[in-house]
Amino acid sequence: MHKIIQNLIDIQKKIELSLDTLKINKVPKIIAVSKTFEMDKISPLIEHGHLDFGENKVQEAIEKWSDVKSNNDDIKLHLIGGLQTNKVKLAVKLFDYIHSVDTEKLAKKISNEQQKQKKKIKIFIQVNIGNEQQKSGVNESSVSDLYSYCKSLDLDVVGLMCIPPLEKSSDIFFKKMSTLNKNLNLDELSMGMSADYLDAIKNSATYVRIGSNIFGERS
Repeated sequence: MHKIIQNLIDIQKKIELSLDTLKINKVPKIIAVSKTFEMDKISPLIEHGHLDFGENKVQEAIEKWSDVKSNNDDIKLHLIGGLQTNKVKLAVKLFDYIHSVDTEKLAKKISNEQQKQKKKIKIFIQVNIGNEQQKSGVNESSVSDLYSYCKSLDLDVVGLMCIPPLEKSSDIFFKKMSTLNKNLNLDELSMGMSADYLDAIKNSATYVRIGSNIFGERS
């Protein structure tokens, strides 16, 4: 069996064990973060039947995924990196999920583009849960306002997303995110990466974004 497929299966087993212990019924989806990896590394997972993939950059994703997606309707492509307003048109065309909405300006642009393209994308609002200056995301105190604004534009906001501070325990931040998500009555929660996905699941994550544990280290 291909190493990359084996890696995915190992992660799925760890998640299943964790769900049994936590008595959680909803199995979180694994977004295989394929950014910087070429299609020859990604193809085994597609052939194995994996459907959710994550990319950081719109241009890179277009070059890699346009043909593949047109031949496979079931693949769901997630934009997990920041989105500049000048790339919104391309992003709406290619992606099924955008995990990084953090301003009214960006929300408005996505809404306008969706109407033009007659396509509805699923949206996550990115929260800067650690209040880090260098990170994107809306502040915790403004999440509710941005959510209301997105709903007024008829955006399909399915949940919140975060990338917690690297140097602190993720668990505290995941707990906060879980509470914020519940307060807004949202179904999905995008958090947890290779190093902390089990902690994220413990705190109700429904999408985990895993790259290096599946594909190996990036060069």
